[in-house]
Amino acid sequence: MHRYRTHTCGALRESDIGAEARLSGWCHRIRDHGGVLFIDLRDHYGITQCVVDPDSPAFRDAEKLRSEWVVRVDGKVRRRPDGTDNKDLATGTVEMFVTEIEVLGASAELPVQVFGDQPFPEETRLKYRFLDLRRETLHNNIMKRVAIIDYLRGAMKGQGFNEFQTPILTASSPEGARDFLVPSRLHPGKFYALPQAPQQYKQLLMMAGFDRYFQIAPCFRDEDPRADRLPGEFYQLDLEMSFVTQDDVFAAVEPVVGGVFREFGDGKHVTPSPWPRIPYADAMRKYGSDKPDLRNPIEMQDVSEHFRGSNFKVFARMLEDEKNRVWAVPAPKGGSRAFCDRMNSWAQGEGQPGLGYIFWREGAGAGPIANNIGPERVEAIRTQLGLAEGDAAFFVAGDPEKFVKFAGSARTRVGTELNLVDENRYELAWIVDFPMFEWNEDEKKVDFSHNPFSMPQGGLDALNGQDPLTIKAFQYDIACNGFEIASGGIRNHRPEAMVKAFEIAGYGEDTVVERFGGMYRAFQYGAPPHGGMAAGVDRIIMLLVGAQNLREVALFPMNQQALDLLMSAPSDVTPKQLRDLHLRLNLPEQG
Repeated sequence: MHRYRTHTCGALRESDIGAEARLSGWCHRIRDHGGVLFIDLRDHYGITQCVVDPDSPAFRDAEKLRSEWVVRVDGKVRRRPDGTDNKDLATGTVEMFVTEIEVLGASAELPVQVFGDQPFPEETRLKYRFLDLRRETLHNNIMKRVAIIDYLRGAMKGQGFNEFQTPILTASSPEGARDFLVPSRLHPGKFYALPQAPQQYKQLLMMAGFDRYFQIAPCFRDEDPRADRLPGEFYQLDLEMSFVTQDDVFAAVEPVVGGVFREFGDGKHVTPSPWPRIPYADAMRKYGSDKPDLRNPIEMQDVSEHFRGSNFKVFARMLEDEKNRVWAVPAPKGGSRAFCDRMNSWAQGEGQPGLGYIFWREGAGAGPIANNIGPERVEAIRTQLGLAEGDAAFFVAGDPEKFVKFAGSARTRVGTELNLVDENRYELAWIVDFPMFEWNEDEKKVDFSHNPFSMPQGGLDALNGQDPLTIKAFQYDIACNGFEIASGGIRNHRPEAMVKAFEIAGYGEDTVVERFGGMYRAFQYGAPPHGGMAAGVDRIIMLLVGAQNLREVALFPMNQQALDLLMSAPSDVTPKQLRDLHLRLNLPEQG
């Protein structure tokens, strides 16, 4: 017999009844039923109920056991008594009568209980992550992660993509976030950077003629953490293709990303191909977000004309400035003063002066705005928005560039409060036609708005002859249920166009050569048209398991302060290590 087990804790079935067996695992739960001990023994594969009665030679050893002790048990498999089957377990029709127990590893008092789903402070869970990972929900999340990544790999290879591993130590690159820097011992005063993304390398692979690349790529960004972004590192499904248009990339990606939601989405509706393509400007105007949650049916509309010259002076005066607008957020079935007042209070909690509204009842509009603008304008607004008795509309006014984020939040809040969001759907869409450049108000200059390596629509001619702030790029995102889950573009593969694009953003050709020399040189030697994208693996998994935080789908995440509480990182280093790296610390003064 094997030293530790003949079966796993999820393997025994009725066909094994009468057989001698050996199991090893953790004491998941121990119950005393009138002197008979029941031990639920757990391993990675499942749980088996083990029974020890006072007549068993193992009874004295069993009495000493506590939760999460690791034990080996020997015994005979038998059928459970009538009426005690457990349909939730694969082993639920059998149990093991124990004749021998060996303690393989005792456990100290547990800081995190493994049995059950009781909450524990996040700091405790992260410090004792090895215990947290034994808990059923998190353990299952991680195994679903494994299956999802296997699926993604298979789907990419099935489309002729080859998996390549790109370097982890590389050069610093302006990807939009801070780099993690690694000092070089052999080259004093110089630093490597951990890659924010394999952007340049995957483009170089296209220069090298490999045609279709993908990688489950680790990426590193020294940025502030959020619930939908892990601090430090994350993983993405990175891909690149040669001789493709934007449509070709879409055709390759939709079966993979749509397929993973169909495969692991527990039967929820998944947007069929082809997915909607929503221009960036339309997404911001209708939804107040470039990653709209399309499960929410609300679409905002511009209702400025109904307030221009009206007696509602606050909006009328704003509209004297051409850049200002009034947007409406329709609220089907939200036509009660109580709901409208609740939304107004919410807006004030968001730092706004309030949220104007009209609600319709008894054949007419009601509320302060309705009283000021009169019944004809109220009816015109209702007709434009397609609203009816019992509905409401909320209004935001000013410069759309300044209020658009709040308007999007109001749309989300209305949809959630009125239960308009269908939770049983994965709504996917492409967001396209992103602006190539944006105005950086802090530095008073034109800057890249998205990926600096993307091809401008109109190519070099647009860069030479068009207002930079009107140039659109071949850049695109995938939005799903209010999250950006992927981003990419068709690349700017012409060296003269690349230099011109960087010049517009304030970088000279010498800067391009210095910072992107490898790729710039490659463009001189026959660069194919190419494009691709990267999908956030962690974020996709978070959506598929229904988690609210990425730390619920990662093995050993950091906390919100970017601290690894399990490994105590970041940590101090010795003076000798600093001398080897030719570094001296200049720490901030302790306040």
